[in-house]
Amino acid sequence: MAKQKTACLADIIGLLNRLCPPDLAEDWDNVGLQVGDPKAKIEKILVCLDAEDIAIEEAGRRGAQLVISHHPLIFKPLKRLSPIDMTGRVLFRAIKQDIAVVSAHTNLDRAADGLNDWLAERLGVTEVLPLEAPLSGNFYKLVVYVPRGHEDEVRDAILASGAGRIGAYDRVSFSSQGVGTFRGDQDTNAFIGNPGELVATDEVRLETIVSAALLNKAVSRMLKAHPYEEVAYDLIPLANERSDVGLGRIGQLDEAVSFQQFAEQVKEALGISSLKIVGDLGRKISRVAVCGGTGMSMFSAALRQGADCLVTGDVKFHEAQRAKAEGVALLDAGHFATEHIMVMELSKRLRNILSQQNFAIEVIEMTAERDPLVFF
Repeated sequence: MAKQKTACLADIIGLLNRLCPPDLAEDWDNVGLQVGDPKAKIEKILVCLDAEDIAIEEAGRRGAQLVISHHPLIFKPLKRLSPIDMTGRVLFRAIKQDIAVVSAHTNLDRAADGLNDWLAERLGVTEVLPLEAPLSGNFYKLVVYVPRGHEDEVRDAILASGAGRIGAYDRVSFSSQGVGTFRGDQDTNAFIGNPGELVATDEVRLETIVSAALLNKAVSRMLKAHPYEEVAYDLIPLANERSDVGLGRIGQLDEAVSFQQFAEQVKEALGISSLKIVGDLGRKISRVAVCGGTGMSMFSAALRQGADCLVTGDVKFHEAQRAKAEGVALLDAGHFATEHIMVMELSKRLRNILSQQNFAIEVIEMTAERDPLVFF
């Protein structure tokens, strides 16, 4: 059995970015590192919904050096850093206890196998697709020419950056063989051939897909692994749309049930005792849309795609009126309940990817979080 490796904060952020790429986040969002030294050694991670005082306290008590939260600790630029307000207080405590905070928010909401997929699965919704219109892929095709016999080393370096991911598949690449020609001047130190000599050599064309967010990293690793002094490579912008990512999900129940029965199923699945509803309890529900957190921005998409019901949180009065008028059932299960499932689900995936990378890191789930809104 291979010896387990130690990891620093930068390693963990890189692995988290594979699960929920930061380029999926909304422009207004602040995902990724909130506070901490990227070189800090990480041995234990606490996963939570909110990086509040109690999260930092629990992390310190249980020996975690990193807190990964869903909601970002810092949403807006800080004009001051002081413990007199909530954000400053948490930052002060985290810094004093040498605890880093990283957040995965709307990038986790949009990701393939992300929060909204987990919510749909929890509620028994299958055959799911994103509610949001397909996103521009913001991808590049990376093509590089490698002398035969060195292609595996270069390919592994590129794919280790996170390139080569399409939906649920990773390490996606293609290779073909050909003959490359070149001639260097007297100042060159060619890997093959001599200065002033025309060289024809067997080469392999490697190509893969890489997101814009990972492009610099992929190219840097490729250049480092490549044996040539001057590397011939192409970066080709792609117009591919991504149908596997986006806000919200819509799909089917295994069989149609009454709205009342479905509401009871949702309460049981999310572990809540009450919820708010709009619609006739006797109507049949089969096509269900979900959007964790504050998801009424996806109502028009749910209506357009034929949803019988939308499950979300934070529904406002006039939004409820519109749903009633449009004949779409609404089920407000609350912001907390529709998002808190990320603690368990993200923890599972982190344990899996850390194990694959052979990192000696424990992932623990926060136990003290509660919905701040309760029915009296």
